[in-house]
Amino acid sequence: MIRRPLRPLARVLSARAEGKDPNLIEAEERAARLRALHRAERAKAETRLLLLGIVFILGFTTVAGRMALMSAGMPVEPRATAGGEPILAQRADIVDRNGSILATNIVTASLYAQPRDMIDPAGAATALAGIFPDLDAQALLHRFTDGRKFVWIKRTISPEQRQMVHDLGEPGLLFGPRETRLYPNGAVLAHVLGGASFGREGVHAAEVIGVAGVERAMDARLRDPARVGEPLHLSIDLAAQIAMEDVLAAGMAEMGAKGAVGILMEADTGQVRALASLPDFDPNLRPPLPTEGDPADSPLYNRAAQGRYELGSTFKIFAVAEALDVGKVTPNTLIDTKGPMKWGRFTIRDFHDYGPRLTVDEVIVKSSNIGAARIALAVGGEAQQKFLRRLGLMDVLPLEISEVAKAPPLYPRRWSDLTTMTVSYGHGLAVSPMHLAMAYATIANGGLKVSPTLLASDAKPVEADRVISEETSAQVRSMMRDVVTRGTARKADVPGYEVGGKTGTADKPLPSGGYARDRTIGTFAGVFPASDPRYVMVIALDEPSNKINGASLRTAGWTAAPVFANALRRIAPIMGLRPDARPEDDVELLYTLAVNE
Repeated sequence: MIRRPLRPLARVLSARAEGKDPNLIEAEERAARLRALHRAERAKAETRLLLLGIVFILGFTTVAGRMALMSAGMPVEPRATAGGEPILAQRADIVDRNGSILATNIVTASLYAQPRDMIDPAGAATALAGIFPDLDAQALLHRFTDGRKFVWIKRTISPEQRQMVHDLGEPGLLFGPRETRLYPNGAVLAHVLGGASFGREGVHAAEVIGVAGVERAMDARLRDPARVGEPLHLSIDLAAQIAMEDVLAAGMAEMGAKGAVGILMEADTGQVRALASLPDFDPNLRPPLPTEGDPADSPLYNRAAQGRYELGSTFKIFAVAEALDVGKVTPNTLIDTKGPMKWGRFTIRDFHDYGPRLTVDEVIVKSSNIGAARIALAVGGEAQQKFLRRLGLMDVLPLEISEVAKAPPLYPRRWSDLTTMTVSYGHGLAVSPMHLAMAYATIANGGLKVSPTLLASDAKPVEADRVISEETSAQVRSMMRDVVTRGTARKADVPGYEVGGKTGTADKPLPSGGYARDRTIGTFAGVFPASDPRYVMVIALDEPSNKINGASLRTAGWTAAPVFANALRRIAPIMGLRPDARPEDDVELLYTLAVNE
């Protein structure tokens, strides 16, 4: 910037020539310079005021817009906690595939005391002990008078109890809002839903968190604030579940069993329509976990998904399916079944002497241990392991129940030839009944691997999930049908529904080693209709005994199979399946329907 001189030489010389005072020129130049400086400062000040005005206008516009939004919205009471972080008490409903409520939240109240505001602590303690029999009046009085400022009395109370406490007129007794989990169907679906409890608690709210079953496995989804209003849809059919539990309870009582399992699964999707484990419990009043004894004796123990059992001859289907698929045998291939079969110091026997040879089909129909062992040896132990793993029988169940993570299948680390033989007829590998249902669905649906799920969806397996060929699947289904019509599972047959399946009777292992000869797990895994299966159903009884003419019969054909038939008669109409009566079945069908009316 070039500054103007205060005494420009040209003007000074001109002024002197004209006889004027040169100092006036300096004064004029100084005044001009000051005027220019003032104009610059004024422009700067105006710019700053303009920017400040814009900032104030934007600020007031934002505040006004926010106030308008707040005034247009619904008022919400804020919930404060001691830590300043809000407690999210809400939880999404759980419904069955038809929209029936299985679990929901209801508003109740908690009860607490502020002893410094109490008028008559002793009278209040006595009155509260009368309203709540589980409370001790002396213990309450001690807590009211030991200098505490706050005392929890009950985490949840009913409306009737709240009214009775209110009628006491004690100002030191106060109520806090609570949302608690309600299971309107009581013990129905107890092992699926699991139950919920309180997590973080404050005076004005408490977290509702899942402690077992679907409630725990899907806890994040159920507590997601963005999806609280969106129910979690299960694949369960409540009507089928109730029928399953009724039939299981009756069968368990009739057979004198200590436990029972019932699973109904869609063959082509793996969706579970019913899952029952008895004995069960009411998740509204969930009992505490056992601290001693056998966990399997607790009603909290989920035998269907958490229990691991050697499921006996139901596994023979897998040995035959693998051998058929790799071309080692055909249904008419003759197998050496002469017994007993010696292998080192071990002996493998059949339940009956079936003669020196049986066809592969007869090995399944008559349930020959020796025949299954020889078929498995022909395929080989390494191939057997790979096949069982492809079926999902050596991995943790991919099921939306928290308990399955702690119940992986049990199998020996060293897979010897003896292991190959014993696993072929269901000993040496312990899995859950849900594993069995999953594997039978895969074998029966045309050979596509399914994953069991409790969530309603449209997902189906694709060709990349193939385990066996469709031809092999059809051959195995034909054998399973033969088991029901002329084999060990005749009592599972229900005219008009074309049942196919396989029985399995396994001796229970003893804690000290070996097996108990008078205690068994009886299982029947069935599919229907056998020619084009829509459903797989597994029935298992723990230590059953069917007394007929004074004799105690423990095999699955006499225990699990008839319970399966009763369950099918109840459930099939619920699922929309009508009996397909053939002429030769008409008389038997009419008789069966008449007996069950």
